[in-house]
Amino acid sequence: MNIYETVKSAVNTRQAAERYGLEVRYNGMALCPFHEDHHPSLKVDERFSCFGCGATGDVIDFTSRLFGLSLYDAARKLASDFGLDNDPPSAAAMRPGVGKPDPRREERRCLNLLLEYKGLLEDWRDRYFPVSPGAPPEGRYAEACKMLGPVTWMVDHLSIGYADERALVMRLLTHDGWIDRLQRRLGSVIDGEQIAS
Repeated sequence: MNIYETVKSAVNTRQAAERYGLEVRYNGMALCPFHEDHHPSLKVDERFSCFGCGATGDVIDFTSRLFGLSLYDAARKLASDFGLDNDPPSAAAMRPGVGKPDPRREERRCLNLLLEYKGLLEDWRDRYFPVSPGAPPEGRYAEACKMLGPVTWMVDHLSIGYADERALVMRLLTHDGWIDRLQRRLGSVIDGEQIAS
């Protein structure tokens, strides 16, 4: 089976549309990214078809058009993004089309940072558990107790949430540069630097 057949047998257009940031309604309709659309006119399921601009095709055509890629690069991008092969996509496939940022790439970066932070919080919760009932909690234990719930919620929504849920989490994470500060902070923990909470 070639890469085109592999991708088409494993991924439908609706899955790709949602992965790449389109909000697809329960009836399979979405705002078309290929023209200025104010009322959902794009039908996505196995294939896609726009009642407004006439765009139509399969999942590879959709990805090609969305990111401005050749069909081959679009197939490789899909295979990589959906874990269907071990070959990394070409540089062209990694670069979104002009004016089309790849929101999923930033979501994946944030999800990886949150997973790393969650693991650290779980470690702190267990390692710095107060040994005596009257002792004040250590700062890292207090941070773990405070942050584990919200971080777990964000991880869940970024990994399996709908597009609007993922967008809400991304707004929370990027507000005032919180995720970038977390990345720097995690880097200092990894480098062995002691962190005061």
